[in-house]
Amino acid sequence: MKRIGMLTSGGDCQSLNATMRGVVKGLIHLEGNVEFYGFEDGYKGLIYGNYKRLTSKDFSGILTRGGTILGTSRQPFKLMRVPDENGVDKVEAMKSTYKYLDLDCLVVLGGNGSQKSANMLSEEGLNVVSLPKTIDNDLWGTDMTFGFQSAVDIATNAIDCIHTTAASHDRVFIVELMGHKVGWVTLHAGIAGGADVILIPEIPYNLNHVIEAIKRRSEQGKGFTILAVAEGAISKEDAKLSKKQYKEKLANRQHSTVGYELAAQIEEATGQEVRVTIPGHTQRGGSPVPFDRVISSRLGAAAAELIHNEDYGKMVIMKGYEVSSIPLKETAGKLKYVSPDDQIVKQAKTLGISFGD
Repeated sequence: MKRIGMLTSGGDCQSLNATMRGVVKGLIHLEGNVEFYGFEDGYKGLIYGNYKRLTSKDFSGILTRGGTILGTSRQPFKLMRVPDENGVDKVEAMKSTYKYLDLDCLVVLGGNGSQKSANMLSEEGLNVVSLPKTIDNDLWGTDMTFGFQSAVDIATNAIDCIHTTAASHDRVFIVELMGHKVGWVTLHAGIAGGADVILIPEIPYNLNHVIEAIKRRSEQGKGFTILAVAEGAISKEDAKLSKKQYKEKLANRQHSTVGYELAAQIEEATGQEVRVTIPGHTQRGGSPVPFDRVISSRLGAAAAELIHNEDYGKMVIMKGYEVSSIPLKETAGKLKYVSPDDQIVKQAKTLGISFGD
């Protein structure tokens, strides 16, 4: 009989429960009798031994439920080898909990930082299988992460709703979406929502080019302009600053977010009214869309197969629409960025969407 530990780490998303359900159903089908232990609040539960015994009933009816039944927390990878305030060696504590429960495998559902910690535990000798969770879709090695499409749907709906009020007013509308380092959500939602301008972290913008795009629409008799802006969007000038200089500038910025900063700059340059909408954490909430439920179930089943075959140290991935896996060490610490040369960016520009570059 296999004994499996599970945890969800980092930011929450809509498909965590659906994915865990896939792992559990797959293992019960392949193995029969399996014991499951859920660690509460991510790696914190593994460190401090906070866990609960789970049965198949705990995973019944959660396919459509957002969030995570285990709870989650952020445990920065860079602090994993730093003792806590009580001197607890976190890595040794995690290994001790794993061995105390006599686990056969630890299943980790998480994003970039969580995958780095999962790889570290694998290198420390634990059997680990991980799954790619993040609304940002920025994990290297996989074309798709669960949670991404659900977030895109919510972000797109926000832009759709702005369209109905935009049609009634000669204004500029900015919808600021999640994405500090990468712009996949903003890119996809911007195209799906019919945004006129898309600004993402990977393509620094020239404010003058953004203003030109707005004026061009006005000259064409189009009374409004919609900008989809990632929260990490950055100007060409700021992109030239060092990390330290940029952090100092952000700390002293007059406006709370890039969306409001752009709004002030555009109003000053064009004289047009600008309104800002920030969907914020709604992009992480609610039920997973059907697409995410399908890939979560498939990824969970693939993780079950890896555990059944005792093929550990892997992260389950999607390439195209096929599910496979790669060694954890290949993805740990790497991000998948939007490239200005990506086909989707070029096609968006062909449609007349401005990226401000």
